Amino acid sequence: MKEGMKKTVCVFCGSSYGSKPAYTAAATELGELLAKKNYGLVYGGGTTGLMGTVAKAVSSNGGYVHGIIPSALVTKERADESKIEEINKEVMQGVSNHKGTTFIAENYGKTTIVSDMHTRKKMMGQEADGGFVAMPGGYGTLEEVMEVTTWSQLGIHQKPIILFNIDGFYDKFITFLEEVVFNGFISETHKDIVHIATTAEEVIEKLEMYVAPEGRFNLDWSSQ
Repeated sequence: MKEGMKKTVCVFCGSSYGSKPAYTAAATELGELLAKKNYGLVYGGGTTGLMGTVAKAVSSNGGYVHGIIPSALVTKERADESKIEEINKEVMQGVSNHKGTTFIAENYGKTTIVSDMHTRKKMMGQEADGGFVAMPGGYGTLEEVMEVTTWSQLGIHQKPIILFNIDGFYDKFITFLEEVVFNGFISETHKDIVHIATTAEEVIEKLEMYVAPEGRFNLDWSSQ
């Protein structure tokens, strides 16, 4: 942990860039702001896509970065610097990519290689004393943010959980969650476990002002 650092925030996001330059721009802005506010970053360890963007933004601004990646994904979510520069040019032209093919780059903070996805998520969750932020991503991102939300509902933790709704990316998902509440599968109280932010500044504000809602389960996990 870096001296003077407040807390470490876990960011879930895609190892691809997505179809809009706004996603990359917001990831860069969030990374820069985390470093400026003295927050560390723990993330999935990739150098491609939004993962690499937010990690490099934190690291290049003097912030602490810890990437945790399963060994099987190193060749899928890591790329060398020359590849990353090519991908950055492509994404600005709207080209889809997911091309990490080589060794671990050195300027994305420290990296821990683990054996499997469960270990990755456990370590990320343990280090993230500052909370969790979900930027745009695919199945993995949705699974990760829903798992830590369930952990909060069950009383395993009371850390902030923020959806970074860049350019309306999560609008339909938020509507779906409202439908789940309406149909009685999530209580009105538990709906407030997840907070929504639309700018990097709002992400930081929500992290700092977050209060876990009352009425969550209070299960004893000490013997687990």
